[in-house]
Amino acid sequence: MATDTQRPRPGAAILRTALRRNIGAMIAGTVLMGLYQAAETAFPIALGLIVEHTMQDRSLGSLGVSIGSLAVIITTVSLSWRFGMRVLQKANTTEAHRWRVQVAACGLHPVARDVDGLKSGEILTIATEDADQTADIIEVVPLLFSSLVAVVVAAVALSLADIRLGLLVIVGTVGILSILAVMSKRIGSSTQEQQAKVARAGAKVADLIIGLRPLHGFGGNHAAFGSYRRVSTDAKRQAITVARVNGAYAGTALALNAVLAAAVSLTAGWLAFEGRISIGELVMAVGLAQFIMEPLKMFSEMPKYVMIARASAERMALVLSAPPVTVPGPERPAPGGDLEVDGVRHGTLRGLKFTVAAGEFVAIAPYQPRAAADLVAVLAVNAAPPAYEGVVRLGGQELADLSVEAVREHMLVNPYDAEIFGGTLRTNIDPSGSSRTLPEAVEASMLTDVVALHRDGLDYAIRDRGANLSGGQRQRLSLARALAADTDVLVLHNPTTAVDAVTEQLIARNIAKLRRGRTTVVITSSPALLDAADRVLVLDEGVITAEDTHRNLLAGDEEYCLAVAR
Repeated sequence: MATDTQRPRPGAAILRTALRRNIGAMIAGTVLMGLYQAAETAFPIALGLIVEHTMQDRSLGSLGVSIGSLAVIITTVSLSWRFGMRVLQKANTTEAHRWRVQVAACGLHPVARDVDGLKSGEILTIATEDADQTADIIEVVPLLFSSLVAVVVAAVALSLADIRLGLLVIVGTVGILSILAVMSKRIGSSTQEQQAKVARAGAKVADLIIGLRPLHGFGGNHAAFGSYRRVSTDAKRQAITVARVNGAYAGTALALNAVLAAAVSLTAGWLAFEGRISIGELVMAVGLAQFIMEPLKMFSEMPKYVMIARASAERMALVLSAPPVTVPGPERPAPGGDLEVDGVRHGTLRGLKFTVAAGEFVAIAPYQPRAAADLVAVLAVNAAPPAYEGVVRLGGQELADLSVEAVREHMLVNPYDAEIFGGTLRTNIDPSGSSRTLPEAVEASMLTDVVALHRDGLDYAIRDRGANLSGGQRQRLSLARALAADTDVLVLHNPTTAVDAVTEQLIARNIAKLRRGRTTVVITSSPALLDAADRVLVLDEGVITAEDTHRNLLAGDEEYCLAVAR
């Protein structure tokens, strides 16, 4: 009966997939790199033969043939290395890109898989560093075989001079690899632990950046920074441990290779002194002893890189092999439908229940920011239906029966911290280039002053994360993007927290005008937006506690007045 240990490990399967997809490039790279190593090895052999023949036949013709032979060898070395590495590095880069795309797809589609508690920062590290290190296996295998070619050619050449020299190279190489294979296992386990700790530190940074504003608000930034310092220090210590292990490995490999080279040189010298090999063979043996250190070093480092690639592949398998959280349904919501939240319990939400009719403009005033975040997670399908109790219906159909793509096409949930991308104002507002309401969205979000401020207008270049825009401009740009999408249902979370009161009033009126007849939900404590809504739902302690117009609530609810008054 098969046991779990007999099943193929996900990391090993990823490595096999990478090797199988690039078999052609690896064969070509192995041939070219093998030719490079053979030509490199031929150089000291040719030098020894030149010395041998020069001592026997001191003619200009022999010298010319020797120089021509060296020129051919040098040309072969140069061209085979150049084209061999070009083939392998292109395949390596392409394969790393494939894995990055797959891992990123899982990270950008969080409802699809249960990634065992990994945060977005950890997934980012896996999609970058681990994908690159896994793809390195494509270069490692050809370089391993090409280094083996060099060792074999050197051993054969030395055996032709004296069998003892060839045996010394073969036995020494086997001994060196046996010692280093044991050390490489420690490198693999240490590297895997380091990658996990670095990923946790990256995730902590991502969490800090996202929550920096509320942390400052209640004075929790010092505790958060202290938490990051501990995680970062732990990652630093593990990095130092890995560096020490790598240093010990490299030092041991260099020392053993040097011992082998010295042994070959001394043995060749002793044989020449005894008259058992010629001077030319001595020159060849000493030259090979010096040259063989480089392919031996490369050959001895390969187990280390294999272990690192395997450790990275195992981390990628955590994401790629994670089971689905839920299987989305095949249905699509009816166009222009309503939104219903029925008894939802998730995080701080305690049986939340409300309905927004098709075409209605509703504002939700949350007294606790966390409740707003939990509601946004549910509506954005960042929390899959199995992750919460209750039901959310869109156009009369439950979210569990709808595909995630269909939900997001029909209902856009725009977070307060939406990303701004490098490009232009136009590509940020309308990434697909298909919006029919782009001018209206720019005007409604009061982004017209930013457009008018620059000579290029909507083609004004935006740096990554909107570094050349103010906080208010970034927020208005994000709002313009949401409005330009012109979806049937639009959910906005705190869309005007970074703009001044006058601009906020204008934006509130513009949103109500532009979205007239389309279902709109704004989660906010802004008096301007609350006043522009058809009705306001008060979200307190995870449930709706009051419902009326903004002005009626101001007149009759003191707690509401204190919560939203500015």
